[in-house]
Amino acid sequence: TYLGIPLIAVALTLPWILFPTPSARWLNNRLITLQGWFINRFTQQLLLPLNLGGHKWAVMLTSLMLFLITLNMLGLLPYTFTPTTQLSLNMGLAVPLWLATVIIGMRNQPTAALGHLLPEGTPVPLIPVLIIIETISLFIRPLALGVRLTANLTAGHLLIQLIATAAFVLLPLMPTVAILTAIVLFLLTLLEIAVAMIQAYVFVLLLSLYLQENV
Repeated sequence: TYLGIPLIAVALTLPWILFPTPSARWLNNRLITLQGWFINRFTQQLLLPLNLGGHKWAVMLTSLMLFLITLNMLGLLPYTFTPTTQLSLNMGLAVPLWLATVIIGMRNQPTAALGHLLPEGTPVPLIPVLIIIETISLFIRPLALGVRLTANLTAGHLLIQLIATAAFVLLPLMPTVAILTAIVLFLLTLLEIAVAMIQAYVFVLLLSLYLQENV
């Protein structure tokens, strides 16, 4: 908050401002061409296992991927806040999208959607237990989506914070150890950049797999 005003709206809308917008010219510059190529490749990769019914989700899933990846990456800059470290935001993204995939499955192919709750060839005594377990696992999916994103990003940020503090404290006492700690910090930052990208991709990929089951 700043002057009593919550800045979450600014933190969430900022990524969209940073993306270069295509110009009215016939030929775009290198940055926009590269951005367009990346979005095309990603969308193609994501929609490969889906049938035509799932292709309607292309814009939403690609936008979500870009949104998450930008928020995650911006959160690694100093003096910034990462909205995706908040479970409320991640659950707000995960629950409605997961629910949409389930509703689509129930509407389009109710038999197949309910068939997922009981694997084929199950012994009769195990049927009630398996249905309960499968139902619980279905309802845990959105929780797992939200918690995975939150936990990975929060853990990374905490580690960076702790190691950076250790490097500062050790600098006057043991300079050699402090330098080694700083090297570890640098490597951890590189890892966090990778994690920020991978977690955004995993979130959207899992949603597309849930959609694949239901279309």
